[in-house]
Amino acid sequence: MEPEAVVKRNRLALGRYASAWLAGDRAALAACYHDDFTLHYFGRNPLAGDHSGKAAALAILAEVTRRTNRRLLAIVDLMAGPERAALLVRERFERDGRTAEVERLLVYAVRDGLLCECWVYDQEQAMVDAFLA
Repeated sequence: MEPEAVVKRNRLALGRYASAWLAGDRAALAACYHDDFTLHYFGRNPLAGDHSGKAAALAILAEVTRRTNRRLLAIVDLMAGPERAALLVRERFERDGRTAEVERLLVYAVRDGLLCECWVYDQEQAMVDAFLA
């Protein structure tokens, strides 16, 4: 496949995901993940690590939401190249009377038109770790 076509494919896959996330459509979000999806969640918190398989990754994402009451505030940028696509997002976390906003870079690999791997890079990892403890 030509590099331009791969970039377009990656942009389309991530665009579907971003649209579903902005709409709060959880079913459409889940449909964007490949069955072999792997989530790489960094940090020093109980949820950090590699979570392989769509069900395992979705369970971790649900637990992050449960612990932080996280909300998407904005998709700052969507980027795509021939090997990866990325979203720069701004989210709000709330827990035990505390609130914080964080920018997160979510880097994805795409296979078969679906998201198959994600690396989550947080602007302030220590703060995120405190919310997830």
